[in-house]
Parts: sequence; structure tokens; C-alpha cells
Amino acid sequence: MLKPLARLPWTCASCLSRQLAARRCLATVAATNSNTLRDGTTVSPITHQTQAAASDDSTLRQIFDSQQFWQAFSGSTQAGISGRSTGLFQNRYLTSPEGFGRFASITLQKCRKIVAKVLSASTFEQYKTIVTDLDRLSDLLCRVIDLSDFVRSSHPDRKIQKAASEAYALMFEYMNVLNTTTGLNDQLKVAAAIPEISMSWSEQESLVAQILIKDFARSAIDLPAEERQRFIELSNEISQLGPLFVDNLGPQDPYMSIESSKLKGMDPTVVKKLTSGGTTTLPTIGPSSSLALKTVEDEETRRRIYTGSRNASYRQIHVLEELLRRRGQLAKLSGYKSFAHMTLGDKMAQSPESVDTFLNALKSDNGKLVKEEHEQLLKIKRSDSVGGSHLKALNAWDKDYYISKLLASSRTKSRDPDFISAFFSLGTVMQGLSRLFNSLYGVRFSPRATLPGETWNDDVRRLDVIDEAEGHIAVVYCDLFERTGKSPNPAHFTLRCSRRIKENEIEEMANSNHGFATPEEAANDGMASGRNLEGDLYQLPTIALVCDFSRGPSHRPVLLTYREVQTLFHEMGHAIHSVLGRTSLQNVAGTRCATDFAELPSVLMEHFASAPEVLKLFARHWETDAPLPYKMVKERVDLDRRLSGSETESQIILAFLDQAYHSSIPLSTSFDSTRVYHEIYSRHSSLPEPPGTSWHGYFGHLFGYGATYYSYLFDRAIAGKLWKDIFQKYKDGAVDREAGAVFREQVLRWGGGRDGWKCLAGALNDPKLAEGGPDAMAEVGRWGVNP
Repeated sequence: MLKPLARLPWTCASCLSRQLAARRCLATVAATNSNTLRDGTTVSPITHQTQAAASDDSTLRQIFDSQQFWQAFSGSTQAGISGRSTGLFQNRYLTSPEGFGRFASITLQKCRKIVAKVLSASTFEQYKTIVTDLDRLSDLLCRVIDLSDFVRSSHPDRKIQKAASEAYALMFEYMNVLNTTTGLNDQLKVAAAIPEISMSWSEQESLVAQILIKDFARSAIDLPAEERQRFIELSNEISQLGPLFVDNLGPQDPYMSIESSKLKGMDPTVVKKLTSGGTTTLPTIGPSSSLALKTVEDEETRRRIYTGSRNASYRQIHVLEELLRRRGQLAKLSGYKSFAHMTLGDKMAQSPESVDTFLNALKSDNGKLVKEEHEQLLKIKRSDSVGGSHLKALNAWDKDYYISKLLASSRTKSRDPDFISAFFSLGTVMQGLSRLFNSLYGVRFSPRATLPGETWNDDVRRLDVIDEAEGHIAVVYCDLFERTGKSPNPAHFTLRCSRRIKENEIEEMANSNHGFATPEEAANDGMASGRNLEGDLYQLPTIALVCDFSRGPSHRPVLLTYREVQTLFHEMGHAIHSVLGRTSLQNVAGTRCATDFAELPSVLMEHFASAPEVLKLFARHWETDAPLPYKMVKERVDLDRRLSGSETESQIILAFLDQAYHSSIPLSTSFDSTRVYHEIYSRHSSLPEPPGTSWHGYFGHLFGYGATYYSYLFDRAIAGKLWKDIFQKYKDGAVDREAGAVFREQVLRWGGGRDGWKCLAGALNDPKLAEGGPDAMAEVGRWGVNP
């Protein structure tokens, strides 16, 4: 099955990589490759040879902290260059809205030639290249689909949005046709069944062949025509029910009426706005109800608000149950016990039974901490003169109220966001990330002025990623500032993956009327590429990093809260995975790895955000240049972790619920999602859930992460173990080059080209983990997720 990169909220979806016999060194292609405009004007690329690292380091801070400097810097390449657009991301087709149609049309022509070649394969040599042919086919689809998907949601020009959407739809429709083209699957299986051919494939090619065969099987391509049609119908119904569920999350009763006198403790200005004639009309969900649960003194009132806020609409519950039934039917039709079995076969977990093993082990590890936290809250409740009549027990509706009291008693200067933010200008944080990556992996960010039409907004900064040994290895476009109409959600997008461009592709371009400066440039649409020391041409990873940081007053740089610093580190974890997970086949490049392994680099990066040796690299006051007193960060981190056990328990419960909903249970005629919800809570929650609630109707992740919600907890456990056993064991701690080399060589460089368990076993030097399975899942659960 050929598919584009899927973007997940806490995972940046799929990766690849295989170990090359010799370490490949990519050097920037000559300026005529990606830096020559159609009028012949050339712009010299920035590399480790043409601009000193020290200059890059200074410039990096200024382009993010000084708008005046950025304007001068971004205009530095404009002199002598015509105003003609060089194309979005320097893709020479994308100089106008009409270019998207041309890009998609030319790509379709290339795709059809490859399909015809694969379907007609009959000789040894033709079958031998079938994996790389199908990988190129997948890459061509993703070149249009991934890029167009990003542009249609990010570009401010409606004409370009529309053109990108049309290109996306055209290629997506063609991809669906290919996924039902049985001949592609048949030919791949023929090639894989010939020992002389399969044994001639590289490790990476063999892995991609397995991935494609499994994906074709999951798309029901082997089923009889009638059953395959039913599979398509179920898939379409699921694709309609999922967004219907996610886009309409809401309560059964939008408002509740409460006597205003019962809301003592809540901000009176908020209460006044919601009150008329002594009765307060409180929204069931949203900021007001959340504030009420944290501040209202009367326990019975809090119970009413809690129950009302966790009661999803009947319509939502019905849509969810229909979605779960369709998924169960789809799995059964495909020959699986359940949707979870169908989904987890190619994940590190391998089976729902192993997920349960992991969650139970994690629950056991977390239980003591939860008990201690609840005892703290109960102690506060018993000393509370207005606590009500239920002083012997802590209830679900008490939790937020007494957590607020606990945190209020712990408040220090570190709670003042303005105090810590003064040490975290956006420029210094980006500078720190570059210094960190240079310390660990020998790579740094080199600011580069963009060319006309290269970005979707003038505020977007381009950073070339420079390896001290390999040269230019990737491009990162940073869109980090807030603006009207922009999504507030931070995200990492892979616009183009790593892949080797073979000589026959260059020859194909040389023999065509391509219109580019060179055949090499034409082979990659004008986007960034580079040759390794062996002379092989590679398309370089091209990434968009999007955040929504507030600018603040014009006289100072953008200052980040500590939470925003953690967010930026997290997203950069995805980016460095895409950058260093460079491979010759795109199906396993960068973040194209198992869903339950993809979040590991980003979660691990959050540990670096609180390490004193890392903060010393950059955290300085934007005005005085004084270093950040580490004790302030430590107090903040300790405060955030004070109730981490309870938060972990909530995530464990939801992961168990996700597994139950994607078991065979929904196929039962008596399936009742609300009953299952309460059974899971009574089995795994330390605080009983009151009757009458149906919070599962708000659980939007059930659509996007069906049967894989455990993944974030799983990667948190692994990240914590790697942090302790690697980055805290070497002499220089979190900035030690030897520690970085272990993680880069054993994890990052492989992308999805090596089983995650083997990566983990290599990094920890623990062969017992190499094969995975229930015992390995239990071991990860025992590591826990709490520091």
C-alpha cells in the first residue's frame, strides 16, 4: 500500500533508514543545483566551508530576536536578483498557483511510467529493482501530497490554498487507485519469492519490501472482489465517522443553572458575568467550568459541575460506537481478531496482549506515587474548614480543587512566567538548540536568507543544517511567530524525505525537456539535494517547524515561557530525527518508523530542556546577559512533577480504554461504550468515577490513534531510561559527544530502517531487548515514566 506521511499530534508519523557499509558524507551540490534562478543569477550556498560556525551562532540569535536585523539579513540576497519567484521551498514548479497543477501533472506522468515498468517486469534485472521502483513511486506521491497538504493549511493566499488542495486531491485519488491495483502487489510478491532476487536486496530494500507487502495486505488487496468492495465501503464509512466524532465533541447539556451563592471561592467577576437574578448559568465545559472545579468551596456544587462536564452528548456516543463497530468489522473482514490486532502487528508492541502487559507493569510502578499524592490531597481536605461532609475520602470532584490549594502553597518566584521568560528569548533558545546539537551530534544551524517566493510568509526563517563532517544535510523552515489565522498548535512537517536519486533518474531528466539548470536539479524539482563522497545524489530532508509564539512589545525580543521552551525542544526532537535519519529509500526515512517509537526523540528532548549543563549553553537575560539561576528552573520543574503520578494514571486509564474499544467487544450486539468506560475506570482508577458520566465521548484521540494511545507513555518510559543510562552517565552529561554518538548511531540514523527493539538494545547494550515481545514490554513498563 502506497501512502503519504501521516501527521500525529504527538507523533510525526513514519520513518526509514538502514545502516550503510561506509558512513556517507553529503556535501552541498554546486550552486547551479539549487541556487540558480531561471535568469541565470546564482546565490552561494551557506555551508560549513563558506561561513564560520561562530558567525552562524551569532546570526542565529539575531534573526529571531531582532526584526530590524532579520529584515536586513533577509534582504541581503535580493540585490541583483530579479523579483521573479524561485518557487515555494525552491520547488521550481511552485512559482504560482497554476504551478501546483503542473507539478501534479508532471508527477503523475512519472508515476504512470513506473507503474507500467513494474507491471511489465519479467526479467531478473527488472524484478531486482522492483522495491526501489515502488519506493520511488511512493516518494513521487509524497512529494505532492505531503507538500500540498502543508501548503493548503498554512499559506495565506486563498488561490494557492485552492491550487494546493486540488493537487492534493488529484494525487490522493491516484494513490487510492494504486492501492487497489492488484498487479503491483502480485509483482512484488513474485520478486520476493525468488531467492536469488530477495537475497540480492539490501537490508533496507528487504525491509521496505516487507512493509509494502503488509500494507497491501491491510488494504484487502488479496480479498475476493465482493469482500474487497465491502472493505472499501467500511473504510469510507470510517473516514466519515471519524471526523464527525472529532469535530463535534460536546456535552449533553451545554449549561447548568446554579445558585450564585453556591459558587463561593470562584472569581466573583467571572460569576457576575454569568449571573442573572441570583442564578448563575455556567457553561458545562470550557474555562469557566474548569475554574469552578479548581476554586468553588462547596463540595456538592463541585460534584454537580464535575458530573455535568463529563457527560458527552448522546449523539456523540452513538457516532463513537458506530465508528468502533466499523473498525471491528473491517478487522474481521481482513482476517484479524480485532482492530487492535490489525493495527499493532507492525508496531513495537506487536499485539494488544503485549500492550496490556506494558500498561499493567507501568500501573504497578506508578501506584505508590499516586497513593502518596492522594494522601497529600486528603490531608489538605481534612484540614479544610470548608471541605464539606465527605472528609474521610478523596473524590474525583475534589482533585482539581485540592491540587490548586497544594500548588498555591508551593508558589515561588519560579511561578512568575515573566521572571523565567526574560532568560528565554526565542533567539537564545534557537542558539542553544544549535549548540546542543553541535555538542551531541556535530551538526549546527546555519541561517540562510530566503529567495523570492521561497516561503509562505516573510516571517519564516530558513536554517540549513550543517554537519561538521558531511556538510549540508537538511533544510528547516521555521515559522514560529503568531499571526492572525494561523493554527495555534505546534507541529513538525516533513515536506520531503531523504532518498537516493539514482543515475537512471538523472539520465531520464537529461533526455527530457525539463527546463531546469541541470538534470540533477530537475530530478528533485529544484529543492535541496547533495552528493555524498561516493558521488551518489540524495534529496535532502526538508522540514517545516511551526509554532505560535506571542511577539509582545516591539522594544524587546519574543520571550518564551518555560512551557514554550519545552514545546520547542519537543518539536526539534522530531526535526533532528528527520535530519539524521537519512536513508537511500524514502519509505523508512526520518520519522517514518513505528508509531510507538516515533515520539522517542521528541520526548527525550524535553529532558534536555531542564538539564543544567544544557541551560548553561544559552539561558541568559535578554537585557543584562546574566545567566539564569538554575534553582529557579529546578523549582519550576519540581512543581510541575509534584503530581505527575496522578497525571500518569489518567493516561494509563485512557490507554486501557483505547485497547478495550479496539478489541472484539464492539462486535457484540450488546456493546455499550459507557458501560465499558465505567468498567475500565473502576478497574484502574484510584478515585471512583461517579455514575452518570460519559467522558469517553470527548476522547477525540480514539480516531487518530485507535489502538495506539499507549505510545506516548511507552516512549516516555524509554526516553527516561535512555536519559538516565546514557545522557547522565558520561563525563559531560547531557552535552557529552560520546553520549550523543550512542543515540545517533543506535537510534536516530536508522529512522525506520531497523526494528525499534534492536535500536533500543543497541543503545542500552542489553541484548535481551532485541526481539521485543511481552517480556520486553513488561520491562519497559517497570522502568516507569516518573523521574
